Amino acid sequence: MTRWLGIDHGSRRIGVAVSDAGGSIASPLEGVPAEPASRAFERIAALAAEYGAAGAVVGWPLNTDDTEGPQGALARRFAIDLAEATGLDVRLWDERFTSAAADAKLAGLYTRRQKKARQDAVAAAMILGDFLAVGGPDAAPTAAEAVPPRKSGR
Repeated sequence: MTRWLGIDHGSRRIGVAVSDAGGSIASPLEGVPAEPASRAFERIAALAAEYGAAGAVVGWPLNTDDTEGPQGALARRFAIDLAEATGLDVRLWDERFTSAAADAKLAGLYTRRQKKARQDAVAAAMILGDFLAVGGPDAAPTAAEAVPPRKSGR
């Protein structure tokens, strides 16, 4: 497996992580300002080139009832735009609760300000780690293929 980037999309910052060449370890890299989007895409493309990443997996925050809410729709749109802007193979991955898990992982280790600066990249590493653990790109839809899940019984 080649390297992949993990992306935790946020309205202010985008957390970025990278895998090792073997596709088994995900490490936090940095937080990228989300605006302007064109600069964020440029930075992500530069990181992909620097690390030789074949693609990126974007966290897709689905609701607990398996539906896509407003944040999920924004993340899906971001993933589509990222693929178009960079030419990367961009996949979506269910990332429910990763920001809360990243916050818990950093609790007590840093000041509030230091934790906030690292939280997005740690969440991106958690998304990437989960994605890699189940087979990477073979286990996730491309951004263009992703269909928002619907509640069963509707």
